[in-house]
Amino acid sequence: MIGLVQRVAAARVEIAGSVVAAIGRGSLLFVCAEPDDTEQVADKLVAKVLGLRIFADAAGKMNLDLAAAGGGLLVVSQFTLAADTSRGHRPGFSAAAAPELGRRLYERVLATARARHAPVASGEFGADMQVSLVNDGPVTIPMTLRA
Repeated sequence: MIGLVQRVAAARVEIAGSVVAAIGRGSLLFVCAEPDDTEQVADKLVAKVLGLRIFADAAGKMNLDLAAAGGGLLVVSQFTLAADTSRGHRPGFSAAAAPELGRRLYERVLATARARHAPVASGEFGADMQVSLVNDGPVTIPMTLRA
């Protein structure tokens, strides 16, 4: 499973001109399932994201996790994280999970995150979304987890 975490001052998702999800300070997580991913990998990703100490403590050092910082989590599905750009100029996406598996694992990520943290907002799987964010730092952390 591929994740891309951005520490944000604010982030939101719009679909067809309407805001469907928004957070203030917190983490924006883009998620891409791969064909061999499982629910356990999804749970591992959530644990890793929630535990990342990427927020400043009183001394200004990145030492606090999302809960300690009092931040929100916005989760957005993004199959393009699995893009293969090794040939030509048109990316290939065969490394991404099929839509049925991708949806199931995305929903698992959301359920697990909501059980462990609040607030958790989300985009809509498979929708044409416009994502706006103010990256804080900037802090952007790519991660790949395997079974």
